[in-house]
Amino acid sequence: MNNVRVRYAPSPTGLQHIGGLRTALFNYLLARAYGGQFYLRIEDTDQTRYNPEAVDDLYDTLRWAGLDWDEGPDRGGPFGPYIQSQRLELYRETAERLIAEGHAYRCFCTPERLTELRTWQEQQHLPSGYDRRCRSLSPDEAQKLAREGNPYVIRFIQTEAPVAFEDEILGKIEKAGTDLPIDPVLLKSDGYPTYHLAHVTDDHLMQTTHVLRAQEWLPSAPLHVQLFDALGWPRPKYVHLPLILGSDGQKLSKRHGATSVRQFKESGYLPAALVNYLALLGWSAGGDREFFTLAELEKLFSLDRLNKSPGVFDYKKLEHFNATYLRGFSEPELAALLLEEASKAGLTSTPATEAEKRQAELMAPLVRERLTFLNEAPGMLRFVFAEPTPAPVADLIPKKGTAETAASILAAVIPLVSGSDERTSEATEELFRAKAEELGLKLGDFMHPVRVAVSGSKVSPPMFGSMKAVGEARVKARLEAAWRLLTN
Repeated sequence: MNNVRVRYAPSPTGLQHIGGLRTALFNYLLARAYGGQFYLRIEDTDQTRYNPEAVDDLYDTLRWAGLDWDEGPDRGGPFGPYIQSQRLELYRETAERLIAEGHAYRCFCTPERLTELRTWQEQQHLPSGYDRRCRSLSPDEAQKLAREGNPYVIRFIQTEAPVAFEDEILGKIEKAGTDLPIDPVLLKSDGYPTYHLAHVTDDHLMQTTHVLRAQEWLPSAPLHVQLFDALGWPRPKYVHLPLILGSDGQKLSKRHGATSVRQFKESGYLPAALVNYLALLGWSAGGDREFFTLAELEKLFSLDRLNKSPGVFDYKKLEHFNATYLRGFSEPELAALLLEEASKAGLTSTPATEAEKRQAELMAPLVRERLTFLNEAPGMLRFVFAEPTPAPVADLIPKKGTAETAASILAAVIPLVSGSDERTSEATEELFRAKAEELGLKLGDFMHPVRVAVSGSKVSPPMFGSMKAVGEARVKARLEAAWRLLTN
C-alpha cells in the first residue's frame, strides 16, 4: 500500500449521483488512509452528451462534501492534462502501438454495413457482434485505405483464451474468451477513444495504483486487463464497489427518491451526515459504532472492510443521521446555520444585523430538537424575523372555547408582556402559569390564542423562548391586533 494513487474520473454528462459521491469518497479515503494522492480526471470523450454544468457540479459537490483533491484540471499536477479531450494524441499513440505490435487493426466497415450485419445476425438467430472482416486485411492494404482517406476505427484483437484477474473485494474473477466482446473498438473514426482505451492509457500514464469503481464496470474489466497485458503495462489493483440498491432490491434510481447530490443538498442535508452515511454503505469500521467524522474515516478506512454484497439506501436512516448531526452542533454553530438559511429565504439582512444574530442565538436551542433538515429552519423562524400573516379568527379560539374566551385570555396576557425584554423567558412563563391558574384554565388552552397571535400558527417552537426572540414590543403589537380581531 505504498505510494497509493487513486482517482475519481466521472463523465460530465449529468449531475453527480449519490453513487458517484460514494465512489469519490472511497477513493479519497484510501488515499488519505495511506498517505497517497487522490486526483480528478474528467472523462469527456462522449462529446455528444457533454454538459458544462456537470463539470461545475462535480467541483461543487466534492467541495461541499469536504473531499479535497491533490491534482486535477483546476489545479494541475505532474500527469496532466487531466481532461481526456485534451489527451487525444496520447490515445492515438497507444492505439497505433497496439497495431504495430499485432494487438489491434484498422476497421473500415461503414455504419451501414454494420447495421446490415446486425440485421442479418438477428434474422439468422445468431449472436450479435463484429464478424472480423477487416481483421484479414494486410498491413499494406489497411495503410493504403487509410491514405486514401477512408474513415476507420481501430479495433482490439480479442483473444479467445480465458481471462483472469484478482478483485480486491470479489476475489478471483475469470471470464471465458467466448463470453467477451468480439474485437471491441478502441479508437473511433473521429479520433476520440472509447472508455476502454482511455481508461487503460490514462491509468498507466497517471500511475494509478488502485481503480475503485462501481460494479457495473465489472464486465469491462477482462478487456481492460487484456489491454494492460498487451501493452506490457502493470495492472492496477481493481476494486469493484458493491451496488447501491433501493428498498425494493433494484438499483437506486429516481423512483426511490432523490439520487443527485444536489437534491440532497437543496433538501437541507448536511455534508457531514451524508458522507458519514455513504461511508457505511458498503464499508464497516467493525463494531456497532455508526457516527464518524471525515477525519476519523480517513484514519480508519481500509479495503479489507469493504463488503461484497450490495447496500440498501435507507432514506429514513439518512434522515436520522442528519437530525443527529444537527443536534450535535453547539448553539453558536447552529445559530450561524439558522441565519444562513434565513438569509437564503430573504428573512434577514445580508450580513445579519446584531439584533438578528441575537434572535438566532435565542432560537437555536428551541428548534434544535425539531429540525431534521436545515431547509426546515425558515418555516420555523419566519415569525421571528418577519411579521406573520394574521391568523383567521377560528384559529385563535381554543378547543371547546369561544371568541370571548380567546379575547379575555389575550386581554389578561398583554399586561404580562411588559418588561419581558428585561427578564428571562422562565420568569415570564411563571407569570403566565399563575394567570392561567387564576382564570381556572389549563396552560395549553391559555397559551393557544397567544401562540397563534404571536407565531401565526397553531404549531411553533416553545413559546416563551420564542417571545423573547420576537421582542416585547412586537409581541405586544401582535397580541393587541389579535384581540381587536376577536372583539370585532
